[in-house]
Amino acid sequence: MKITAIGADISNNDTSCSGNLIKNLQANIPQLINLGAQNAALTNITGDDVVISAFVEDDLLETINRGIVDILTENSEDLGDVNGISPTPEGAGEGISYAEAKIRQDRFPDALILAFDTYGGEPFVGNAANSAIKAAQGMEGVTDVSDEIVPGVKKIPGVGYVSDKTDDPVVVVTLEDLESVGAVAGAMVGAALGNKNVYLVKRGAPSYVIPGSVILSVTAYMNGNMMDLAVPFEERTRILRV
Repeated sequence: MKITAIGADISNNDTSCSGNLIKNLQANIPQLINLGAQNAALTNITGDDVVISAFVEDDLLETINRGIVDILTENSEDLGDVNGISPTPEGAGEGISYAEAKIRQDRFPDALILAFDTYGGEPFVGNAANSAIKAAQGMEGVTDVSDEIVPGVKKIPGVGYVSDKTDDPVVVVTLEDLESVGAVAGAMVGAALGNKNVYLVKRGAPSYVIPGSVILSVTAYMNGNMMDLAVPFEERTRILRV
């Protein structure tokens, strides 16, 4: 089994997602269950980017990926990133973001999804995403981590190709148990925020930051249930004063 996550900018503005867009995407999520996904959800809303994630058996990965892209296409306010998908590497453009990770068969499907949004394609976003990936690699309680962000054309199973101009990466990590959520998410978020001009935001918050910055959302997706971790992290990192 795997978790698959696809992110895209299909909003009609550069800072946020409309209520209608979010409502329409959520209403279409059951299509993925009908296609065979074990669980599926609109997991991250980061500035003007959305991420749809699903737990899926390996042999249905391509089917579910196509289903996610169909939902994004049918409900888009602006095709934007969807238009960057190409059936060939040569035609690939700035497109959707993709991440996947394996889940052990004897574990509940628990995962973390981190989504990044740039205002103007800030080039350091890849470093921020890779910092989070490297922080999770080898940690106790981690089952698998999605691939690092590297230059070049990327093939998305069942969908097609996108170029390295794709600038709003998604990172997924699968976990051995619920007790690992806090430690792993804390390490990943801390590593990402250690990069210049990277800010953690709540799910659905608009990207009201000075251009030249990157925003990050983090969702715990636990056996089909979602939790926006920005809220508890805000409380946990509040400095206690004497």
